[in-house]
Formats: sequence, structure tokens, C-alpha cells
Amino acid sequence: MDNVLELRAQLDAGTISAVELAEQSLKRIADTEDQLNSFITEVQKDVVLEKAAHAQKEIDNEHQGPLTGIPFAVKDLFCTHGINTTAGSKILQEYVPPYSSTAVTKCGDAVLMGKTNMDEFALGSSTERSAFGPTHNPFDLERVPGGTSGGSAAAVASGQVAFALGTDTGGSVRQPAAFCGVVGLKPTYGRISRYGVIAAASSLDTVGVLARTVSDSALVLNQLAGMDPLDTTTPDVPVEDYLAGIDQGVKGMRIGIPKEFRVAKGVDPEISKRYEEVMAIVQGLGAEIVDVELPHVEYSLATFYILNPSEVSSNLGRYDGMQYGAPATAETLDQVFMKTRELGFGPEVKRRIMVGAFCLSSGYYDAYYKKAQQVRTLIRQDFDTALQSVDLLLAPTSPFVPFKIGERTDDPLAMYAADIFTVPISLAGLPAISVPTGVVQNLPVGMQLIGPQFGEKAVLQASYALEQQFIGQQATLAV
Repeated sequence: MDNVLELRAQLDAGTISAVELAEQSLKRIADTEDQLNSFITEVQKDVVLEKAAHAQKEIDNEHQGPLTGIPFAVKDLFCTHGINTTAGSKILQEYVPPYSSTAVTKCGDAVLMGKTNMDEFALGSSTERSAFGPTHNPFDLERVPGGTSGGSAAAVASGQVAFALGTDTGGSVRQPAAFCGVVGLKPTYGRISRYGVIAAASSLDTVGVLARTVSDSALVLNQLAGMDPLDTTTPDVPVEDYLAGIDQGVKGMRIGIPKEFRVAKGVDPEISKRYEEVMAIVQGLGAEIVDVELPHVEYSLATFYILNPSEVSSNLGRYDGMQYGAPATAETLDQVFMKTRELGFGPEVKRRIMVGAFCLSSGYYDAYYKKAQQVRTLIRQDFDTALQSVDLLLAPTSPFVPFKIGERTDDPLAMYAADIFTVPISLAGLPAISVPTGVVQNLPVGMQLIGPQFGEKAVLQASYALEQQFIGQQATLAV
């Protein structure tokens, strides 16, 4: 499937109809879904075609928006009116929301093809922790697509849809984007409304975009960004036209290279080599490469894996089988709660609830949660200081290429190590984007550009310039 801007031009010119495009998407899903497992819930064919027919009428009457008629998918964390929303969990497998999230609503007359697979409640790094089975990487079916938005990344990479929405709490848009050879944009915390998105860690959760190109990401961000009275974390900051001037290049920009990222432990030597190559490419495009320091970034993983479980343990307390999902059968109310959660939650969710409850407990709150919040402030200050002397930062997205399914499931710490380059940016609440930068070991690899708060325009501009240097350098799809 072509990218969004190409499809927009074809739809407006009448060389393809919205119904024909929806049928292409339906066929691609039918041909590949058994191998990929990108979706938890597919929208029924008659509903898809009805939506596409409505979109075509809008186009015929010249009332179309930028996304009208474009096939897309959303992570199964976004509430969708009348369509199952499970968060990848058994405990919500029968939940049908009575409303749609703001982000889904803002997609307007784009044609929703389905709800994509994910790690349960957005807790994981591989989309193996789903109650509905793992998603497979479209470039190597024995490997993971990354997580937690792995279903969205796989759907875009394989051509099932033109773009998809995901969420990024500690890297869950950027890391699967790198693993699947697509673009993954995490905007500034609060830039896109979280209303109607099932919460994991509320101070970190950020709605993001997975697309085939940087330009497509900018186009979708134009539609989704902005203040929402239903979400008080969306500030009243003007929304720029992120697509305008995206091709102006990086000449004259100062790009910072964090010293700590160059010497990080556990990084595949080939990823480090590609990082150095990308630095040289960016410098060759006219940017100035500047060494910077983030002295507290080494504490990011420890900080994140205190704050994230703490917020998870609080947010997931509402799932007791009373209002959401079906309650388990037991003799007392307390037993109903315990048995419902025992049967409904998977192992990673239980692990984080227990860790979080411990960190928030009396006698340990000051030593863990409070201390982690203090370190988070230091990490944010490090980024703010670095970004006062440079325009953007450049870093790898993942320390290694996509790993094999099952390779890390028995070792949570090895799984968490996948987040070393993404978690710090999430703690700081900054915008970042993962851009495909060729192939390593016959698998996709990505690098991320990081900007100051609400600096999405510069991030997208630099990412577009980098993207152009790797056009055509992509692994071969296995489906």
C-alpha cells in the first residue's frame, strides 16, 4: 500500500476510490493476518465498505479532509464506539466502549480497519505479552515486532493499512517502528489528547503515530494535535503546520550526541557502527555535530521501572470484574476481586502491580517512589540543559535488532534493556521520532531524533532529511 500523501493524491484525482482502497486493505489483511496476528479485532467487511462509501461521497462533494478515505488501524488501547477494546487483556475481552477516544474521532473520515495487537495494558517491549497471542515481525516471522504497539507497526510495515495510532509510554511507538522499518513519532507529552485511551502510566502515556514516511507522520499529527477540554494534560499551545517546510533540511542545525548513549552497555556493535554512520551523514547534510552530556540518564531505567509500575498499580485497581469485564465466581466479594484479577491479568501485569504496590506502600514510598520522582526531575533538567546548546539530539532507537519470539520472555530485566534509549525521553516528556536507517543483519534498524518540548516541527524537518538518505534501503518482507 502506498503512503498517505500518495493515496490522498490518488483519491482526490479519482484514480482510485475509497471503496477500492478499502477493498485492497481488506485483501492484504486477509492474505497476511494468519502469519502476522497484527489485529485483535478486525472491523466487519460490510462496516468498512459502508464507511468507505461515505468517505467517497465526501470526496465527490469536495468536503474531504486530509485523511478521508485512508485505511488505518488503532492500537487496542483506544476506545472505539461499538467496537471491542481489550487493551490486549482477558479482563477486558468483552468490553465495548460507548464512545470513541478523541484521537480516533479526530481521524475523521479515515476508514478504520481494526484494533491492533499489543502487550497487555501496554506493558512490555515485544507484543508477546498479549492475551491474544504474539504479533510476528513482517520481515522475519520468527522475530518480535517490538512493543507495545507491535500490532500497529506490523500492520503499517506489511501494507495492511496506510497508518496506525499507537501509544508510547517508554518507547512503545518508537521501538516497534525501528523493529518494523517504519516511522514512529512520539510527540511532546500532552500534544495529543489521551481522552478515551486506557491508562497505563498516566504521567508518561503519549499518543503516537506509526506511518511509512516522515511526511505522513506530520500530516497525521496536524490532525491530532491540540488542546482538548476533555484532557487537562493538553496545554493551550498553538498547533503548527508540521508538514509545511518539512523539506528544508538540517543545514545550520546543531545536533547533539549524548556521551552516555555512545558508551551505553549492551549495545550491538553493528548498531553502534550505524549510529556513527548516521552522525557522519547528518554532518554531511550541513548540520554541526556537538557532544553533550546527560549525567543522570544512566538512572533512567531504574527510575522508569519504579514510576511506571507505581502508576500501573494505581490505574489497574479499577479492574475488579464489577464495571468492566465479567466477574469470576466466588463465595465472597474479596474472593471475586482476587479471582477475577488472577484469571484476567497476565504475568507481566501482575509483576508490575506487585512492584508498584510495594513502591507506594507505607515505609517504602519515600525510598522508592519519591526518590524516583526526584531523579526524574534531574533527568528532565539534563535534557533541558543539553537542548539549550543544540537544536536536537540524535540517538539509536534500540540497542539491538529485533530478537526472536520467546528469547527474552523468561528474563524481565533482559526485556527491559530494550528500552535504554527510549525511556529517558519519555521521562522528560519530549518529542522524538524513530526513522528507518537501513538494514543490519538483514533486519530493519532505526535512529531517533529528539527535540525540546513542543519542538515537533524541527524534529520532523531533520527526520525528513535523514529519511531521504535511506530510501530504498529496506529489508525484504516475509509476507
